[in-house]
Amino acid sequence: MADRAGVVAVAASGGRDSTALLHATVHAAAGLGVRVVALHVHHGLQPQADDWLTRLAAQCRRWRRQGWPVELRSRRLSGRPSRGESVEAWARRERYAALTTMARDAGAELVLLAHHQQDQAETVLLQSLRGAGPRGLAAMPRQVCREGLFWVRPWLDQPSRAIEHYVRRHRLRPVQDPSNVDPRFDRSRLRQQVWPALEAAFPGAADRLAAVARHAQRTMQALQSAVDRSEEHTSELQSRVDI
Repeated sequence: MADRAGVVAVAASGGRDSTALLHATVHAAAGLGVRVVALHVHHGLQPQADDWLTRLAAQCRRWRRQGWPVELRSRRLSGRPSRGESVEAWARRERYAALTTMARDAGAELVLLAHHQQDQAETVLLQSLRGAGPRGLAAMPRQVCREGLFWVRPWLDQPSRAIEHYVRRHRLRPVQDPSNVDPRFDRSRLRQQVWPALEAAFPGAADRLAAVARHAQRTMQALQSAVDRSEEHTSELQSRVDI
């Protein structure tokens, strides 16, 4: 898809994971004639957000001076969560809307997201605690087509430590988002208070929980296939009755 369009987009917050993915993508694209567009969403929720955008812009300029094919596009959110809506849900919805608009404006059909194995495992745990069924336990798909764009998570099977190693190896300087350690948010509370004890008691928990997501995804695919076959059979029977 990147070859066909000549451009690939990367959602870039400026944090560790997306900075590593952006660097890896730009490095790979440099020899392929593919242009990389970093898409940054300014949520307006943190006092440091302006500085994050400034630092990300400076990083992209340094890479361009090295001859790497990267540009930065950003959009600032202007709204606020509605009454009863969580900040997390609002930010997620508005972020994807902004990324969709920016990717289309850049001519990209492919958007890369930096979620990794522990992100997937945390999603499975959170969905379980909310009483989710197979659809919720399927967590994040590796790739999905939405509103004409392909959203792909190439590092979904990569452990967090591998990304940390990549950042150190290439001496990248990502920003630190304080919301990642803010106990008001479910994911942050899980990551800070629960995950260390879980990993200590059950080494390899992230890999096993990520496997739950894969099993649930296969279950959902099988259910959808059964529904599709049933609808085809019903349509065939109806056509015979009509005849």
